[in-house]
Amino acid sequence: MEELLTSTEERIMQIIWRLEKAFVKDIIDELPAPKPPYNTVSSVVRLLEQKGYLGHKAYGRAHEYHPLIPKKDYSKLTFRKLLSSYFEGSYQSLVSYIVNEEKLSVKEIKELESLISLQRKENQSKNP
Repeated sequence: MEELLTSTEERIMQIIWRLEKAFVKDIIDELPAPKPPYNTVSSVVRLLEQKGYLGHKAYGRAHEYHPLIPKKDYSKLTFRKLLSSYFEGSYQSLVSYIVNEEKLSVKEIKELESLISLQRKENQSKNP
């Protein structure tokens, strides 16, 4: 699972993660209008299965798909790729970008400070 998904693949995975299991018609029902053709969605789902993201259970000719990769694991991979590709692997650069470019509110800054403080305390208790 080292490769990131295309935007279309990710949109379909988001639906399957939310539904936990789905037939192609269920996925199409969740997509916004104009609805893509059945064969298009089916092709993307089969590709996701080939990539190891999905498994299926067969009911005759129909297949019910389910995620093999938890959303949390994919989120970690995506975040690591973002961090390395755009912030040279530096958390400081990432946080600096968020604080300076996203115009955080005072409340949001305090929440970040609280998270950092909590992490600092956890680290100190693990490594006295």
